[in-house]
Amino acid sequence: MEFYVQQVLNALQVGSVYALIALGYTMVYGILTMINFAHGDIFMVSTYLAFFFSTMILGLVAGLNPIFVFVLTLLVAMFGTALLAVVIERLAYKPLRTAPRISAVITALGIGLFLENFMVAFKPVGPAPRFLPALIPAVNYDIGGVTVSTIQIVIIVVSALVMILLDIIVRRTMTGMAMRAISWDKSVVPLMGISVDRIISMTFALGASIAAVGGTLYGMAYTIDPYMGIRIGWWAFISAVVGGIGNIRGAMIGGFILGFVEIFTPVFLPSTYRDFVAFSLLLVLLIFRPTGILGRPMAQKV
Repeated sequence: MEFYVQQVLNALQVGSVYALIALGYTMVYGILTMINFAHGDIFMVSTYLAFFFSTMILGLVAGLNPIFVFVLTLLVAMFGTALLAVVIERLAYKPLRTAPRISAVITALGIGLFLENFMVAFKPVGPAPRFLPALIPAVNYDIGGVTVSTIQIVIIVVSALVMILLDIIVRRTMTGMAMRAISWDKSVVPLMGISVDRIISMTFALGASIAAVGGTLYGMAYTIDPYMGIRIGWWAFISAVVGGIGNIRGAMIGGFILGFVEIFTPVFLPSTYRDFVAFSLLLVLLIFRPTGILGRPMAQKV
């Protein structure tokens, strides 16, 4: 029993990161009905922003409180990643809003490849795996035979708080109301005095900053490299589709489902079956419920 409880904790840790990244996919799709396939690589860039900033500040100033460094690193990674997402949206996606949808998809894939290869060619980064400094003191607690680490607690708790905050922003604020209005009917929103371009940019910034939270938390527990965004991005995309792409709470649920798939697949099958199980789950769900768990079919008037 202790073994399975331990695996549940591991699944919650991984699922929290997937859920945070999946939120970026689902927010952009909910507003523009576009899949931002560069989102996984934006997540990758956020981990390097956290790595370089935390390394720099710890090297310049000795004796800083680790919690202060963690919070400051988180904020810097969020701001830098949000700025990158807004620049990409303005330069690459905005000119293609009236173009065929495949144009935006190809552009997103191209941006992802550019970010990956740029980070490899960028000498301070390179292809070698990196480790984030110990921003949170690593302490393990043994509770009834189950090992719980401080990093695990921080990842799960911070992710939950960020997801709750996002849900409040989307459902209770004027900006969130504008986002939902654009997803419902983009042509009517300008008549209410709302700038569609500004709200779309804010959506990209918000989705990227949440991914940066996931990137910083991920870098505290695992190694980072320039190609990490490929696999993690695909799994997060599957999470968004499984939960119901375009639905905030669905993306959260989908992230945790994929976290359990990743952790529990090696318990019953060889670890090489992880991707097979994940994509099989996606295929079965698309057959029997194409809109995902919480997704709803969109009626089109003709």
